[in-house]
Amino acid sequence: MSADVRSLIALCEQFAIDPPVDAIAPLVRGLINDTYRLEAGGRRYVLQRINGHVFPEPERIMANLARLARHPDRPESLGLRVPALIQARDGASFVRDDAGAVWRLMEFIPDTCNLSRLQNVHQAREVGRVLGRFHRWTAVLPSDDFAVTLPGYHDTPSYLERLRTLFDSAAATPSGPEYADGPDRNQPEITVLRSFIEARLDLAEALDRAVQVGRIAPRLTHGDPKLDNILFDHDGQCALALIDLDTVQPGLIQHDLGDCLRSCCNALGECETDPSKVRFDLALAKAILTGYAETTCDRLSSEDIDCLFDGIRVMPFELGLRFLTDHLQGDRYFKVDRPGRNLTKARIQFALVADIERREPEIRAVIETAFG
Repeated sequence: MSADVRSLIALCEQFAIDPPVDAIAPLVRGLINDTYRLEAGGRRYVLQRINGHVFPEPERIMANLARLARHPDRPESLGLRVPALIQARDGASFVRDDAGAVWRLMEFIPDTCNLSRLQNVHQAREVGRVLGRFHRWTAVLPSDDFAVTLPGYHDTPSYLERLRTLFDSAAATPSGPEYADGPDRNQPEITVLRSFIEARLDLAEALDRAVQVGRIAPRLTHGDPKLDNILFDHDGQCALALIDLDTVQPGLIQHDLGDCLRSCCNALGECETDPSKVRFDLALAKAILTGYAETTCDRLSSEDIDCLFDGIRVMPFELGLRFLTDHLQGDRYFKVDRPGRNLTKARIQFALVADIERREPEIRAVIETAFG
């Protein structure tokens, strides 16, 4: 048994689980945290180390999850599962390792699977329903009870300003740690992307303006409801659970629903490398929006619904900004499997923005139909 495995087992033994620890192995899930699958006492669990570089105060995440666990109603009452926290033996919601990192243990939701992409409109409608159930379940909780776990998250104007600062510095010789190990910011491919971004400066502030004038308001949101974070039954026909709750915090439902559509309606999937092939799948979008409306339409105002298109368009734009920024700063945030991967992912997201814009009348018509 390696020293690493021994230290992980020692961590696990600090949680309130039945011995012995029978097996522990990496679980390939997510781009941020280190995740392991644990078997102990005849049960299965998920062990995670929260990435302290991404989440500067991981204790806030755990406080939010503990607050969710005190919800007066079980999520199952709405046909929803979320992974339950396993307390530490001292009653805390997490344990720390020798380096001070925060680790948590959660139940492993059995008899479920992830989908790499949606195959039909039935699955898409299930995605809309499960996200709607989550929003309905959390709507009774005061958003003031929840801390901001990722400051600046979905602050599109700030992401844009950070990237424009990088662009502006390209004329000078980069210096200092912020630009160390970054690629050439003057290469032609990046210049093309810069022109695309500069033509959409108003888009970055669209939802912020709606909040400022009182058209929409923050609520409790999931923060990252992409397809990877939705668990289906083994047949892939029923969406059962939402996982990865690190970014549960006050936010906009337009961001949540827009990010869900961004993830699910890129017809060729997240791993596509050719921007010319990117298409926004209108049939899947219609099914997701219809499923979502079934569970939430009585909770949304006409202004909420009117701002949904801005959420659909701004989310791939925002993620493209983030991917491109990370590429220019040397891939510090998103894990990559090869150099240039974040640049490719940025190009894919911006291509999705362009296709959404081309199809705006159709998408608005779908929204209107779904929400009556």
